[in-house]
Amino acid sequence: MNSLYVGDLHQNVSEADLNGMFSEAGPIFSIRVCRDRITRCSLGYAYVNYYQPAHAERALLMFSDHTLAGRYLRIMRSDPDPVRRKSGVGKLFIKNLNKKTIGNKNLCETFSVFGDIYSRKVVYDENGESKGYGYIQYETQASADRATEKLNGMLLDDEKVSITRFKSRKEREDELGAKAREFNNVFVKNFDTDMNDKKLTELFEEYGPIVSAKVMTDDSGKSKGFGFVCFQRHEDALKAIYEMNRKEVNGRLIYVGRAQKKAERQAVLKDKFGQMKTETKAGYRGINLFVKNLDEAYDGYHLKKAFSPFGKVISAKVMMEGGRHKGFGFVSLSSTEEANRALTEMNGRILGTKALYVAPAQTKAQRQEYLANQHKHWMTNAADFYSSNKGVQWNPSHHRETRVSGMLPAQWMATQDQGQQSPAATADTDTSVPLQKDKTCAAGDSKTNQMLTTTVHIQVQEPNKAKAGRICAKR
Repeated sequence: MNSLYVGDLHQNVSEADLNGMFSEAGPIFSIRVCRDRITRCSLGYAYVNYYQPAHAERALLMFSDHTLAGRYLRIMRSDPDPVRRKSGVGKLFIKNLNKKTIGNKNLCETFSVFGDIYSRKVVYDENGESKGYGYIQYETQASADRATEKLNGMLLDDEKVSITRFKSRKEREDELGAKAREFNNVFVKNFDTDMNDKKLTELFEEYGPIVSAKVMTDDSGKSKGFGFVCFQRHEDALKAIYEMNRKEVNGRLIYVGRAQKKAERQAVLKDKFGQMKTETKAGYRGINLFVKNLDEAYDGYHLKKAFSPFGKVISAKVMMEGGRHKGFGFVSLSSTEEANRALTEMNGRILGTKALYVAPAQTKAQRQEYLANQHKHWMTNAADFYSSNKGVQWNPSHHRETRVSGMLPAQWMATQDQGQQSPAATADTDTSVPLQKDKTCAAGDSKTNQMLTTTVHIQVQEPNKAKAGRICAKR
């Protein structure tokens, strides 16, 4: 294998930057940074191809713990088959790594004694600091099992590491759901600052035996207004939630619910706000308008005033960047009918010194899909054109000849496809013989027009070539 995958790239890293680093390992055949087909922005990964597999292996060892543009690189052998990579076979999750000393290289050296490593990664934050966990994927599951057996719970640079089988997000969410159905930890918030651990215990002990009750405090020991109660039995925790949630305690309505881990809480909030965002966009569909080619004198106030005759304008905004007018904006009206009327009336209307372009507003995903379809359509038409004109070559001398004969290049190409000669070479347009009435009548309208144009052109050409050219162009 002489090809390497290089991931976690900074947005600004180019092929030249990668070449400057990876050429130290050996001669490079090619480098490709993968980019978005529409925006041409980097997707954050690239492929480096060497002439020799030995050079690729050397690069894998040399740069596994290197940074480029402030980011640690993720380097692995390029595998065109994604099945093994996505299957999770031989993949381990390692946490509680020493954040100061354990990097990609150290991780590889420690775990490589148990078998061939397919990929490895220590996760870093935006500042290049280790987050204390990472991943290892072996070529075989047996190697992963040996590493788990020997290293799980062992000290690695004074830190006791935990090694478990890698679980996909779906598996983790399913496990959290199963635990949620059998919880015994309760979250309590919105109580007053006088609350302490003892009072919290007294408040909930009537619902069953309590393992612990904790009020969260700040550095000064003052209550933050929330805490946790852990019951011995799930049934007791469930009863406390049903009876205590939204109950008034010391003049305040408290909230009581199932305690959630941070990851689960973030997933729930993400789904909740994602759904709200989708519903909001759906509510504004058909009433949001995109307006471009705006005069620089027009701001949000003038834009709203211009569209107000068509209905109630909810919002009007002109996009700015560093105080600079970007020439476009958005207008939102209260109904679809009003938006349609505004679109019909305002599209093409002169506002200030420019003619407006008004269209329904699109999301980023919709715009990208539209541009991709447009690009695909253009490429298809171009391919059809070149395939249909494969045998025709453009020749400047033909251009001069067709101008003399009063034809455009495209018309001349059509006559060549039909096996015809240029009108300048036909007997019907022999300018040495005066045009006769019976011949021009028999020729038909288009042929007569062509014959007359050619004859007049030649007569005018000698005294005034410029006027002769205009006769052909205006025919």
